[in-house]
Amino acid sequence: MKRSLGVATLVITLTLLGSPVRQPAAFGQEAAVTTKRKVKTRVLPDYPPLAKQMKVTGKVKIETTISADGHVTETRVVGGSPLLVSAALDAAKKWRFEPAAKETVETIEFEFTGN
Repeated sequence: MKRSLGVATLVITLTLLGSPVRQPAAFGQEAAVTTKRKVKTRVLPDYPPLAKQMKVTGKVKIETTISADGHVTETRVVGGSPLLVSAALDAAKKWRFEPAAKETVETIEFEFTGN
């Protein structure tokens, strides 16, 4: 009974969040950044096993605060599937940017696709 309730809750949550679910041939990830600063190191997220098993795809937007020396100091989820968010956060924290005169806020968008 508890298992059925858990699965039903997950399905309802994904439906309400509007997470696109499709049958891709293979899983891949891409990353785009809306930035004023040049990216030195870009890290793609690992596809979460549960998301891969459920064939969940979609975009995750992460707002990052970048220190003057180019390290990510803070992250905040702007949007995306709960099944993909953790992997995107882990990857965003590993990004490095060119040094700048002051701290900046940049948005990174990860796309988990079937390509």
